[in-house]
Amino acid sequence: MALRLSELGTTFQNNLLDSTKAFELVLTEVKDVEGLPASALAAAAQSYNQAHSGKSEKEEDAPAEATPESGPWRLTLDMPSYLPAMKHLKSSELREKLYRAFISRASSDKTDNGPLITEILQLRKKASAMLGFENYASESLASKMAPNIEAVSKLTEDLFAVARPAAEKELDELQEFANAKGYAGKLQLWDVTFWTERLKEEKYAYDEEALRPYFSLPKVLEGMFGIASKLFAVDIVQDNDAAERWHPDVMFFKVQDASTGNHIASFFLDPYARPGEKRGGAWMDDCLGRSKAVGTKPVAYLTCNGSPPVGSKPSLMTFSEAETLFHEFGHGLQHMLTHVEDGDCAGINNVEWDAVELPSQFMENWLYHKPTVDSFAVHYETGEPLPADVFEKIKGSRIFMAASMMLRQLQFGDLDMKLHSEYDPDGTETFLDVQRRLAAKYQILPPLEEDRFLCSFSHIFAGGYAAGYYSYKWAEVLSADAFAAFEEAGLDDEEALRSVGRRFRETVLGCGGGRHPSKVYRDFRGKDATVDALLRHNGLL
Repeated sequence: MALRLSELGTTFQNNLLDSTKAFELVLTEVKDVEGLPASALAAAAQSYNQAHSGKSEKEEDAPAEATPESGPWRLTLDMPSYLPAMKHLKSSELREKLYRAFISRASSDKTDNGPLITEILQLRKKASAMLGFENYASESLASKMAPNIEAVSKLTEDLFAVARPAAEKELDELQEFANAKGYAGKLQLWDVTFWTERLKEEKYAYDEEALRPYFSLPKVLEGMFGIASKLFAVDIVQDNDAAERWHPDVMFFKVQDASTGNHIASFFLDPYARPGEKRGGAWMDDCLGRSKAVGTKPVAYLTCNGSPPVGSKPSLMTFSEAETLFHEFGHGLQHMLTHVEDGDCAGINNVEWDAVELPSQFMENWLYHKPTVDSFAVHYETGEPLPADVFEKIKGSRIFMAASMMLRQLQFGDLDMKLHSEYDPDGTETFLDVQRRLAAKYQILPPLEEDRFLCSFSHIFAGGYAAGYYSYKWAEVLSADAFAAFEEAGLDDEEALRSVGRRFRETVLGCGGGRHPSKVYRDFRGKDATVDALLRHNGLL
């Protein structure tokens, strides 16, 4: 049964990939690509050349090699092509073509994932019953922080009660904005992303690239380590000679207890992109864990893909890259500051899936605290601080259309949970009926008849999020509530921050997977987390 489920998951993903690749929209007129930024035009021309390079040059209708300026341009359903098109393509008609193709991927012919979804849900239900669980969701939650389905439903409903009316207001504002800019009639589903981007540009436009001089890697590290020192009583010292490094750019740091000077952990930081040598993105991984049995101290890997230094100029980061570094450092802190000495549950090991993002998302919050950012966001040449109006735009863009985005994620999580708890795959109701029923609750603009979102929902049918998609929001609630503890103490009260920070170190960062995270969190906060802080941080309270 497990083997069959694995096969079905692989086939599901392959069908989705094949269906996505099968679609292309080739544009030959300059007017058709009006609005697309230069980077998207270049990518679309390159995509055309790559896809049609095998065509015979003798064909009479074979166009010349595509260029960003004159085309042809090839748009696809891959996100790097689809998303810029939906954000910037001025033609509503072309956006509609792309949107209709996107929402119906893997839902027909040889790549139809519908039958696979039914079989996956049937097998999961059967396997869970054999293990004594009422349904697959109950089995999934047995190894999570969330105690039961009811707790997940309560969190969902608490957020929904605020997000739905707020999202309706956001859509009304978007409609008014679009009409004021010359759009006639009611917004359609394929118009929302386009006009959302225009409204965001008007309200919060700032050039991320122009901000790089304010976020030099040495200063960002100095600020980040300063937070760790202030909150968690650790000193972080660079010592590249203390360990063998796999590349000259890699840095090695020792983490020392500030009160005793004892060495408690270490980490490697591999900060720069090396195309062809390392994959994209950013991640934290463990090199060594704390273990009394074998006498090891924690060692972590932090890997990013920033721009390397050029000449005497240091590595200059975008704000998003700085946020990513803070995120991964949060994961690293949980691994390095553990006091658990059993390797199987020390640090990040055996931490429940829906709690693992708490430290990482918690650290991100400090980038939206102006005094913290002011301590390190200075121009690397002039020492000029990051302009206050730019910081406010960064903060505003973080919560722009927050209710609409939250509502969408709640819909995905609720759909996942309903399919794995209440839905009977052998009954009269189809999975598509469940999708449509929940869409009526969560979507302000009704979905199209051909919407087959579930056929491309690889997170729960080909990934690790089955009956676990809710964990994104669960972790956000935890991290916001945890940061609220510091806000309540006073973000400018050094002594109070130190006190709360030590408690966070001893509990959330210290206990690893050795205790249930609900108990650990109560030890830190003195209560269970509520949704209030997340709603407030998103401007919804």
